[in-house]
Amino acid sequence: MGFLIESTLKAVGIITSLDREFISIVLLSLRVSGTAVIIASAAGILLAVGIYQMQSPVKRLLIPLLNTSMGLPPVVVGLFIYLLLSRSGPLGSLNLLYTPTAMIIAQCVLATPIIAGIAHASMISADPEIRFTALCLGASELHATIRVITETRYSILSSVVAGLGRVIAEVGAVLIVGGNIAGYTRVMTTAIALEADRGDFILAIALGMILLLLSLCINAVLYIFQKRGAID
Repeated sequence: MGFLIESTLKAVGIITSLDREFISIVLLSLRVSGTAVIIASAAGILLAVGIYQMQSPVKRLLIPLLNTSMGLPPVVVGLFIYLLLSRSGPLGSLNLLYTPTAMIIAQCVLATPIIAGIAHASMISADPEIRFTALCLGASELHATIRVITETRYSILSSVVAGLGRVIAEVGAVLIVGGNIAGYTRVMTTAIALEADRGDFILAIALGMILLLLSLCINAVLYIFQKRGAID
């Protein structure tokens, strides 16, 4: 117990002293995950809208596929992207492996289905009268869909927050494609894994505190959006 208390106090010291290595890891984590979620949000919401508007029988196959992809194993995604970006892979000439860009790609693949799945579920659960009324008033299919999106905006925003929660704490995929290179691709989750493996728990605890704080904030925002969506 004494070791835990001492390590925790030292970890707090790292946070309050704004240790350079600590700050660089946190900032890189926020940059990678933030960029990934922005891209995944655009792709996911467009995908959700496309499936929502689709009238083809293919839609019956796409929805289960989308729901299944929401639970993609991170290590499998990391392995797939690694094979794509490796020197012998089809995208090897881009030299993206072991770079922050590769990590962003991996997180996009993980976050996009979650955002698309939740957004689509929100849209189809909306009151059908919203879309029907808009069409009866002369709105196009696109404008009617935009009206549905407006009415379910808080639920759709919840999907974005859920996507961020998925990737900010992800370790498997980013470790495979990023390589955990100090000062370049080392993010909070991979740094925690490395430091714990080394037996140096102080930095790991400090990063864990920030990760827990971010998770708390993400869940708080998610709760607010869900509550507002339920009220509306």
